[in-house]
Order: sequence, then structure tokens, then C-alpha cells
Amino acid sequence: MVGMRGAYGGGGGYSNGNESQPLGGAAGAAGPMTTETSTEIVGMEVHKVAPPPPRSTLSKMKARVKETFFPDDPFRGFKGQPLGTQWLMAVKYLFPILDWVPGYSFSLFKSDLIAGLTIASLAIPQGISYAKLASLPPIIGLYSSFVPPMVYAVLGSSRDLAVGPVSIASLVMGSMLRDAVSPSGEPLLFLQLAFTSTFFAGLVQASLGILRLGFIIDFLSKATLVGFMAGAAIIVSLQQLKALLGIVHFTTQMGIVPVMASVFHHTKEWSWQTILMGVCFLVFLLAARHVSLRWPKLFWVSACAPLASVIISTLLVFLFKAQNHSISIIGQLKCGLNRPSWDKLLFDSTYLGLTMKTGLITGILSLTEGIAVGRTFASLKDYQVDGNKEMMAIGLMNVVGSCTSCYVTTGAFSRSAVNHNAGCKTAMSNVVMALTVMVTLLFLMPLFVYTPNVVLGAIIIAAVIGLIDLPAVYQIWKMDKMDFLVCVCAFAGVIFISVQEGLAIAVGLSVFRVLMQITRPKMMIQGKIKGTDIYRDLYQYKEAQRVPGILILAIEAPINFANSNYLNERIKRWIEEENSMQNKQTELHFVILDLSAVPAIDTSGIAFLTDIKKTIEKRGLELVLVNPTGEVMEKIQRANEAQNQFRSDCLYLTTEEAVASLSALAKMTKP
Repeated sequence: MVGMRGAYGGGGGYSNGNESQPLGGAAGAAGPMTTETSTEIVGMEVHKVAPPPPRSTLSKMKARVKETFFPDDPFRGFKGQPLGTQWLMAVKYLFPILDWVPGYSFSLFKSDLIAGLTIASLAIPQGISYAKLASLPPIIGLYSSFVPPMVYAVLGSSRDLAVGPVSIASLVMGSMLRDAVSPSGEPLLFLQLAFTSTFFAGLVQASLGILRLGFIIDFLSKATLVGFMAGAAIIVSLQQLKALLGIVHFTTQMGIVPVMASVFHHTKEWSWQTILMGVCFLVFLLAARHVSLRWPKLFWVSACAPLASVIISTLLVFLFKAQNHSISIIGQLKCGLNRPSWDKLLFDSTYLGLTMKTGLITGILSLTEGIAVGRTFASLKDYQVDGNKEMMAIGLMNVVGSCTSCYVTTGAFSRSAVNHNAGCKTAMSNVVMALTVMVTLLFLMPLFVYTPNVVLGAIIIAAVIGLIDLPAVYQIWKMDKMDFLVCVCAFAGVIFISVQEGLAIAVGLSVFRVLMQITRPKMMIQGKIKGTDIYRDLYQYKEAQRVPGILILAIEAPINFANSNYLNERIKRWIEEENSMQNKQTELHFVILDLSAVPAIDTSGIAFLTDIKKTIEKRGLELVLVNPTGEVMEKIQRANEAQNQFRSDCLYLTTEEAVASLSALAKMTKP
């Protein structure tokens, strides 16, 4: 059969990439192996497969680098512009504030003023609460709600992102640093490590943006984030049992088992006054949240509830001297703006590994949250957010923050949702919020002396409970059981081991799944749908029928060193199964390999095609390839220059043309 095939010729050839010529149309540009435009077989015109236009190695590398690092082509608007205009556009690209400030109006300011004051009412109590969650002085949380928002307003491209400390990053930073240093035993050293970790977090974030490496954060899949956030929300809430129950001696571990053990081992420290106050304000905060979710126009109820809780609880403690009845309070906070902290950055070799690791993890987590929140609200208002530019903005604001007594900040979802619902128009709302926090730092700090810690714990619980997204978990279960497993592993790892180990387990499972998809790509046997020239998966389409004497296989993945052995073994097994199924009248003669869905191939992949062709020919069969894409066709052509394994009559543009040609050949060669 192989010898007859070579003598007969056939009507294969090359095609330019994925684009098929219409039946009866002209072929693509002729390549070195193309000698004629088309061949008539049983009244049917069989089209040639043309190689892609020749390109130099340098041009290919440029195209690949551009698609990898500049898929959005951010500088396309610079083309054809005068040099002065290009410089102006470059400055506006680096400082987005220059893009909207010239057209800023009083009506826009009114909207931003209302939004800024609204998010400030949420940012002040949250800043104090999240700082305590990170085992830092409460004043650091307010510092972190002043400088970073000002920096982001200049460099950020999102109109809705409200910047400040967030619960997850605070929890992770506090837990990782507490493993090495006690915040109560060595407060100054702990503070130095926090600032240094923030510096490294900003450095990582800015580097990802500058080097256009934002795709790295895509390894945190939706399933991973849903499970991680839910687990972290539970751990954060359990950590607040110390404040809600009035426990003095509480575990520093993060797992659910040691936390609950600590709770029940210290029942003698429980304070009924603290529990009563905590439950009352927690119910109030959750009720306010429910009202805002039920009636979105009343978003301000949930936004103002934390500040109202702080004011009311502070007054109650002051009036009834509750600090003398087992209710702990914040204590004295110094007035004044951010103090410089660049002299507190600690690069000592003893703690350098810890601060770099903490910065990397908190930086990636906060960056992922900030980018996701920014893109979410940008889609609602139909404008674009440049992910790499956002990374640079968030990174630089954290670098600046580390030098001005701030710890890791990003765009918080709860605060950004309030900002969006309050009708913000530009990043000026962040400036208004920051100025409000500035006034608080300068004049209002003495008012927080009697604020009870239990209310701060209730504020944290009410804020993080929204991170438990049960509808998303159910949707993941319905859509993909493997993703659900990743989600459950992330959740279980966080609550039973620790936050960072749980995240590492989930990311590892996600990467393992990707590797499995690469090393075990999808292959299928195709059949013809009756009455059409369409070939589809036999398993998916029950009406598809096998073509007698021809085994049609399709590969839907790149062919490379990681999967070539698997593909080789799988094709051999299918041939054996096909031979065992066929009777003598429909003996297997041809194997068609559809490469339409193979976007790339490496040298191992070419070696696989050569080896499988030789193996098939030894069995008296013939292998033909259908519609190899541009890169695949180019490498097949180069392999042919050395070995001439794939002649023009082994290549077809469509499966229908290949089947028609091979069927005609089989009839002609029958004795």
C-alpha cells in the first residue's frame, strides 16, 4: 500500500496556517515542496498545504517576546506621533493622574467628595482593626490609610479602587513574623520586620509590572482563591475569639485545632461583659451588612456601621468605666502624621530570608486581590485597567509606604465596593479619604483611647465573612470536580495547617493539574457526521460514523518533549484496537492525524511524528497529516529538508479531502 501510494502521487500539499481555502479555490503560496496548484481526484479539487511566509529567527523572537510580555501592546498609540507628543504620552502613561486632572470639574469633585468621606468612615475603623490583626500598633493601620492612597491616586489607573490594609495580607504577615519574633516581647524588632517585609512586597510587585511578568499571578486560579479566601476568613474570625471572649493568654498558632484548644483551655479567662458587648455589636454589623446586600441603595448603612460601632462602644466604655470590668481598650494613641521609617528597614542576614519570604507571599496575595478588584469594577463601568501598570502603582506605593511607617496595602474589595456604590468618578476619592485620615491622625486620636478591642474584633469578623463565597463553591462543584478538589484542598490546608502552607498546597495542585494536561493531552477518534463533510469526536457525537479502512485521530494540544512518548504509545494502542475491531473486508489501511488544534511543536514532537510514521509503515499502513498550522508546518518542512519523511502527498488541508483521496486510492489498489 505504501509503495502504491508513492507511485500514485495524491493531492496533498501545504497550507498557510489554520486558514482553509474554500473548496475549488486557489491554493496558498507555493513552497519548496509545492509543484502544482491542485489535483483532481474523483471530480474533487484537493488543495495544497502551503508553508507560512519565511521569517528570520530574530523576527520570530521579537513576535514571541511581544506576545509574551506585551499582549496588550500598550505603546501602539505612540506610532506615527511627533516626538514631543510621544514624550507627553509617556509621562501620562507613567502618571495617569495627568490624564484626568486637566478635565476635572466641580461636579466630579462633589461625587468624589461624598465617596471619599464614605470610605473614610470605613477605612478608619478597619485600619485600626487590621493593624491589630497583623500584631502591629493600631496607629500603623491609620498611617497605611494615609500615604499609600495618595501615591496610588497619582500612579493608579483604576477609578474605583480604594486603597488600604486588607485582612488576608495582615493575617499572613502577622502569622509569618510571629513565628520568629514576639510582637509583645520585641515590639521594635517586629515593627522593623514588618516595614522591611512591606519593602520587599512592593519591590516584588513593582518588578512584576516593570518586567511585564503579570502572568505569574495567574497561577492563583479562581478555585484556589475561593478556597483560600474562605479558609482565611474562618481563621481570621477564629483569631478574633481572643477579643470576643476576653481571653488574655491566647495561642499564636493559626490552625483551627490549636485555636479551638486555646479557647477551651482558657475558659476561666472568659468575660461575660466582653462577650455581651461583642455579640451585640457583631449582630449590629451583620444586620447592617444584610441591609446593604438586600437593598443596594442603602450601601451607606454597611459602610457607616463600623465607625458607628467604634463611636458608640467608645462612649459606653467611657461612661460606664468598662475598662475596669474586664473589657480591654486600645489605650493612648499619639497624634501626628506618618513618621519616616527608612531607618527602620532591617536587612540583617539573620532575618533577611524571613522578610523576603513574607514580602513575596504578602505581595503576591495583595497584588492578586488588588488587580482582581480593579478589573471587576472597571468592567462594571466599561473602562480598561492596565494590569502591569497597576502592579507598578501598587508596588511603588508599598515601597513608599515602607519608608513612611506603613505596612502592606492594596485595593480592598469591601472598601472599593463602597467607593463604587457611593458614586466615585476618579481616584480623587482616595485623596479625600487620605485627607480625612490625616485630620483624624492630627486631631482625633485621643478619642480612640477608650475604644474596646472586642468591637475591633467584631468589625474584622463582619468584614471577612463576605470572603466566604458559597455560591462560587457550588458553581465550581457543578462545573469541574478537579477544580473543586483544588478549592477544598486550599480551604483545608489553610484551616488545618497554616495560611501559607494551605496556599502552597493549592498552588501546587493547580500546577500539577496543568502539568497533567500538558503531559496527557486530549486525543480523540473522529468519525463523519452522516450527510455532511464534517468530522467530529465519536464519543461526543453519537451520529458520527467511522470511515472503513481509515483511523482518524485528532490531537488538541501542543506536541512537545513532555507528551510525545504518551502520544506515541496512545496511537499504537488505538491502531491495535482498530485492527482487532475491523473485519477482513474493511481492513485498516490509513491513519489520519488531524493537527488543526496543534498550535506548536518542538524537536521532540517532530521526532515523534517521524517515529510514528515509521512504526505505522512497518505495519503496512500509511500515515497522513491534516492541516498542520503555521509553526508545525514550518518545522515539518525543515525536517523534510533533512530526511524527506513527509512528502507532499502525505499532507492535506482538510479531513474530507484526505478521506476522499485515500478512499479513491484504496479502490484503485484493490486486486
